[in-house]
Formats: sequence, C-alpha cells, structure tokens
Amino acid sequence: MIDLNADLGEGFGRWRLGDDDALLELVTSANVACGFHAGDPSTMRRVCAAAIGRGVRVGAQVGYRDLAGFGRRDIEYDPHELADDVLFQIGALDAFAKAAGDRVRYVKPHGALYNRIVHDAVQAEAVVRAVVAFSSAYDVQIPVLGLPGSVFLELASTAGLPTVAEAFADRAYTPQATLVPRSTPNSVLTDPDEVAGRAVEMAVSGTVAAIDGTIVNVAARSLCVHGDSPSAVALASAVRDGLRSVGVEVAAFT
Repeated sequence: MIDLNADLGEGFGRWRLGDDDALLELVTSANVACGFHAGDPSTMRRVCAAAIGRGVRVGAQVGYRDLAGFGRRDIEYDPHELADDVLFQIGALDAFAKAAGDRVRYVKPHGALYNRIVHDAVQAEAVVRAVVAFSSAYDVQIPVLGLPGSVFLELASTAGLPTVAEAFADRAYTPQATLVPRSTPNSVLTDPDEVAGRAVEMAVSGTVAAIDGTIVNVAARSLCVHGDSPSAVALASAVRDGLRSVGVEVAAFT
C-alpha cells in the first residue's frame, strides 16, 4: 500500500496552475499551497472543499514567502520568523479544511524549503518547531512528509512527530538519493510510461536509478507527482494504473 500525493491549489487570484479537479480524482493526498509560494484564500477554500468532498486527505504545503519565485528560490531566514511563517500557513489552511468538514492531516514543505531542510538543521528545526506548536495547540499528531534520510525527518522524529518518507516519481535523483536541481537538464521527467515505471520500482523495491545510472534507496510511504507539470494528470493516472497493475494498493497514509 502506498500514498499518491500531488501539489494543488498553486494558482493565485485569476491565474490558475494545473488541473486540481482532475488530479483529485487520482491522488489520495493533496498538498495544498497556503498562500506564501502560491495560493490565496479563495483557492485554498475551493481546493479543501473539493478534496475533502472526494475523501482526499488535505496537507499543508508550506513554503518560503516567495510568490514571485514560486517558492523555488533559496532564502536565508531568521529561524524564529520561519517558524512563525510555517505556523501561520498551517493554521490558515486548517481553517478552510475544518470549514469543509475535516482538518489538515499532514505538513509537507515546498520547493526550496523542502530541499534546504534535507541538510540545514537550523531551518529544519524551525519547521519542526512550527508543526509541534500546531500539534500541541490542537492536541493532534500532525505527520510531516520529507526526503528519506533528511535532517528534517530526523529532527521531526526526535520531537515526537510522525514522519512519512516520500519519493518523487517525476524527478531525477542524484547518486546521494537527493533531488537533481531543476536547473539541470532532465531533472524533471514528463513521459508517463517512464514515470509510472519508476513509481512501480520505488513502491515494490524501494529503489530507483539515479541520473548517472546507479541504484539508490528511496523507500517511501508516499509518492509525489508535481501538479504544476503540464502532463501532471497523465503522469498521475499512469502511476496509479501502474501501481495497481502490480498489486500495490493506492491509499492515504493517514
């Protein structure tokens, strides 16, 4: 059994990015942008209602305060300010999720923040502190999604948070089992058959071929397909069909 997640609600105002409704028919968890790297209150409300209405789990996709850069620019942050920004984003999305009949079920950092806290203990601790504060305030255990072996998941586990290892079906990996930077050619994969094949390998064997051909360990409980990719719906559909064809059940982890 494995979870299938995608980044949703990444438009802003009149600008729409991705086909949220089509993806919600395929995924089991929705990483909803919380207004800092993308998204706005109306989009957050709409996506939460659509996801919860379909039984899809809603997660807070928290990111840097960087609408212009879509949260994919590395930013130096005061750790206390970063913790406050992350807590703000979780709380905002949780209000819309509760209005739709559920709550925020997990937290997943976005973009540059996600990659930064694979190694940066200071920013990772700030994100963990925010999730712990939210969990304590509402007496819930909020899981966090992150890269296997990351400092972020290590600190989250130490802090008592449930952790969920994640792998990316549509991204290339380095030999160190981290994501190849988007500035590198062929770092983002767009062929549905290739992406589905990699997803099956990840789910069944916990491994995948890195960009240099070496085999790396990526054992995960959740697989991601990026919702902003032009072929996102085709990729998610191919991944779901591929997993089912080998007997892997697609189901939310929470």
